[in-house]
Amino acid sequence: MTVPDALADRRVPTIASPLDRAGRRRVTWEVWIVLAVSVGQSALYSVLSLVRRLLAPVPLGSQQTQVNPSRDAQALWDIVYQLLSIFFALSLVALVLYLLWEPGMSAFRRIGLDFSRFGGDLGRGILLAAVIGVPGLALYAAGRALGVTVTVVASPLDTAWWTVPLLVLSALRAGLTEEVVFIGYLFDRLRRLGWGTWTIILSTAALRGAYHAYQGFGAIVGNFAMGVVFGWCYQRWGRVMPLVIAHTLLDVVAFVGYPLAAALWPGVFAPLPTPTPTPTPSSAG
Repeated sequence: MTVPDALADRRVPTIASPLDRAGRRRVTWEVWIVLAVSVGQSALYSVLSLVRRLLAPVPLGSQQTQVNPSRDAQALWDIVYQLLSIFFALSLVALVLYLLWEPGMSAFRRIGLDFSRFGGDLGRGILLAAVIGVPGLALYAAGRALGVTVTVVASPLDTAWWTVPLLVLSALRAGLTEEVVFIGYLFDRLRRLGWGTWTIILSTAALRGAYHAYQGFGAIVGNFAMGVVFGWCYQRWGRVMPLVIAHTLLDVVAFVGYPLAAALWPGVFAPLPTPTPTPTPSSAG
């Protein structure tokens, strides 16, 4: 790698030009609309779900939620609905990439969501997954022990031939949705509005924490910390790809490995014997 390439690798993509008053108003409305149809909507439902859980007669630690529930009792229709859910979630990713696209500058290149440096991105993604994953498991176990985190059923225990491919696609969907919107899109738009670096990092990390609030306080803390780390890495590297890789790897391990974890550590990971009265919120992401 040459010196200019090394410097570019550490530089966050710059904005095209300062915004005038009308431009700031347009970008502000655009951000609110994007949030309303994507991660912001999900974050609001998630926070409301946590409030409802706290008001329920059942203690928070005795409740559970499903991340990848079956959508139909018949296998064929379950597969169809799961694939459609993934497709429409990724359409929101396509929307923000379209909004980021400018003449002469591909949105993929602009936020570093391409394969031009895949070797380095893969190495960084694996390292990030290890750095985030191990403390994340410890935090989840601590939250379960303290009764401030609900039991998260990450995937069905009765797996079929189509389960693993769908779980991998769901993990990829989560990685793309959260990192492209939280990091690639919001960092660009909030910088255009004049926000400082750490204000953006902390704000997007807080939104990420709220997005996972339905899982309890442990998930809020863990995802806020993940958002700070990912935001700092993006500020330093200027590339979303390693973050997408890390997030996808984390979710693949969590989703696909869940039945094994539930069997080995039933007190921490196994589903509760009876359903809880509070449902999982609907989510755009």
